[in-house]
Amino acid sequence: MTEDQDQQHLGTGHRARLRDRLLTGGDSALADHEVIEYLLMTAIPRKDVKPLAKSLLARFGGLAGVFNADPVALARHPGMGETSAAAVKIVALATRRLARTGVQDQPVLASWQALIDYLTVDMAHLKHERVRALYLDTRNRLVSDEILSEGSLDEATIHPREVVKKALDLGAAALIMVHNHPSGSPEPSRADIQITGRIAEAARLLGIALHDHVIIGREGHVSLRSKGLI
Repeated sequence: MTEDQDQQHLGTGHRARLRDRLLTGGDSALADHEVIEYLLMTAIPRKDVKPLAKSLLARFGGLAGVFNADPVALARHPGMGETSAAAVKIVALATRRLARTGVQDQPVLASWQALIDYLTVDMAHLKHERVRALYLDTRNRLVSDEILSEGSLDEATIHPREVVKKALDLGAAALIMVHNHPSGSPEPSRADIQITGRIAEAARLLGIALHDHVIIGREGHVSLRSKGLI
């Protein structure tokens, strides 16, 4: 057996062992680098992708960082390419859609953890602020999930009257404001509290309820209502 054939044989055995652990083990059957490695094996056959998997984790700061990475940055990472980047992003897309199913067609307030999971998957690892409003019907079911801004939460970008007007346009009875803190800490700033108060007042005047304002960060989440700030 040649050296190349020997290496291919060893690689085949390693992949088979990973597959067996994936299919028969629990959630912790594979280490983070092995999750990325197994995924990359489908896009880069007949090559040892363990070093590539580890380099992706190191560059993007962990498993969530890899799945939430910019697709161009992924494709340009040494050893990757568009096919491999697409393999990573399709998993991220599937994860977001699965998380979203937990908040569709049921009262959001009765499935709060599913909502937090959905928002965390989508926003916790963003490197910029994203502001969104979840508009709800009279039974607190999701009517529309609207991204209001890809920037800071302030009145230069978010106008309270426009937030409420959108609710009227959609026929929504209530809303939940959401934004993320790229710093990682979800603790509200003074500006967060002030604009929340203005949105709540604008909504109240038109008979629309602001149920909450949730701030998402890598370190967790904060509900302004649970802190008595609404």
